[in-house]
Amino acid sequence: MPVTLVRTSREDDPPGTVALVLRAARVLLLTAAVLVPVGLVGLLVAVSRGRAAAQRLAWPRLVALLMRLGPTFVKAGQVLGTRRDLLPPALCDELATLQDSVTPLTAAQTREALADVYGAELDAVFAEVDYEPVASGSVACVYKARLTSGREVALKLRRPGIERVMRQDLDLMRRGAALAARLPLFRGIPVMPVVVSMCDAVFGQLDFEREAASLDRLRADLSVVPRVWVPKVMPAACRPRCIVMEFIHDLDIDAPSRCSEASRRKFASSGLTAIYEMLFVNGFVHCDMHPGNLYFTESAQVVVLDAGFSVQLSERLRLLFADFFMNMAIGDGDKCAAIVVESSAEVRPDADVAGFLARMADLVRRSHGLPAREFSLIAFATEMFDLQRRHGIHAAPELIFPLLSLLVIEGTIRDLDPDVDFQALARPVLMKGRFGSR
Repeated sequence: MPVTLVRTSREDDPPGTVALVLRAARVLLLTAAVLVPVGLVGLLVAVSRGRAAAQRLAWPRLVALLMRLGPTFVKAGQVLGTRRDLLPPALCDELATLQDSVTPLTAAQTREALADVYGAELDAVFAEVDYEPVASGSVACVYKARLTSGREVALKLRRPGIERVMRQDLDLMRRGAALAARLPLFRGIPVMPVVVSMCDAVFGQLDFEREAASLDRLRADLSVVPRVWVPKVMPAACRPRCIVMEFIHDLDIDAPSRCSEASRRKFASSGLTAIYEMLFVNGFVHCDMHPGNLYFTESAQVVVLDAGFSVQLSERLRLLFADFFMNMAIGDGDKCAAIVVESSAEVRPDADVAGFLARMADLVRRSHGLPAREFSLIAFATEMFDLQRRHGIHAAPELIFPLLSLLVIEGTIRDLDPDVDFQALARPVLMKGRFGSR
């Protein structure tokens, strides 16, 4: 999905050739320093204890390398970790542990950045700003502030210079992928489409104007789901590098532990219904529903934050996605298998389509027969992706990212209500998305 960003200052200028070469040299040297010894040791381990043991040794070190290379590589790793249709499950599990943890801006840096963003308008927009951030990530820091109207707001401020850094690193990734795609090792794997899709997803998180519009869209789309709250954006106070939205008090990931069992069941139902509404009805999906972006309040509301990683499904893919889950709900494995092939981004020339169709249909039938407590979306998706990988059926990233939103939220939903029936809750929303008015 191409992204267009509004340029507002020289800090966003693309890096020069010298800077790119120096960064490339640092990345190559650091990568070699980590991976060469790991490769040598891994070879010995593979000979003595098997390939799986060698991978268990290598994957954590690869993740550690990404963290040392910086925030762009961390975010890229997080996105790549969703491609379980292409990458080994153990590697995806390791990539899922990557944490977007960055030292916050100092008060002086924040003042300077705000002055650059708002200029002479700063005092006309904000009556006060608390320069101690309430959250800090690689792309932005979030602060509590008050508008001159008196309204309390959250201010999401993009880090100065982050666009230049990400442009530089993503350019290196694209160039590296172009070289890797020519190697026999990666023959049959859509290296460039996967890397380009990943780069677009990472770079898209810098477009705060699009994120503000996405929050507005989600707020409208999810208004039909009881007890779901998406913060309201204050457009007059926003700027291309700063999103201003209503401040939500008492966001605490431990809030459900203080609520009744009945409230926790309501949380589970509302959170899951919100995901289904995105997937099956509107086709506009928040793809980053980890616990840092999903909260439950003691007043029994589900709060959804940070829409920087959102995907719009085409109408064709939305309907295919809905059809897949409808047929899964009734145990029609043959139809589900055919939909996976129809929606795929690529079927390799050497693909075993017949073998995939038979095994995928069997997976659906086996899953349909499980009690609600025993059915696991993660287990189902892991086996499905393994079948795709082994049989040469490459999934479309537009479907992988939304499916991730379901996989990420499953553990949270199960903690709230171990008996929740994912398939039963999906049925009314599926009927609405497939046959109802939108």
